[in-house]
Amino acid sequence: MKKKILIGIGAGAFVAICFGILLLSGAGSTYYYSQIDNTKIEQTGSAGGVINFGGSMDYSYTLRCYDEDGNEKDITFGTSRELKEDAFIRLTVMPIRGVLEWVEVQYDELPTAVQKEYTAPQ
Repeated sequence: MKKKILIGIGAGAFVAICFGILLLSGAGSTYYYSQIDNTKIEQTGSAGGVINFGGSMDYSYTLRCYDEDGNEKDITFGTSRELKEDAFIRLTVMPIRGVLEWVEVQYDELPTAVQKEYTAPQ
């Protein structure tokens, strides 16, 4: 009986460790693409006593975003500054954790399905 309990505890610990590694590694993340619209920005207030080791996220954007296939989704993410109007961005989004990072990209770096949603810059 003790052996079965120890095996069960060991298996549970193994699954928990594997899940933790996947969660921290960014595996299973998806790219979404959007264009900055500064009418969609909100200035956020205090973190309410929460310690933020990654720097301050003073602004929050909620933008319509598209995955590689052109499927749309509204995504909210934080930034430390106001972003450049009309800039294209790629968001790395992971289930549970949310937006891991964003980077500015050029129009020609957008997937074809996403380019159809936006007008090419002149």
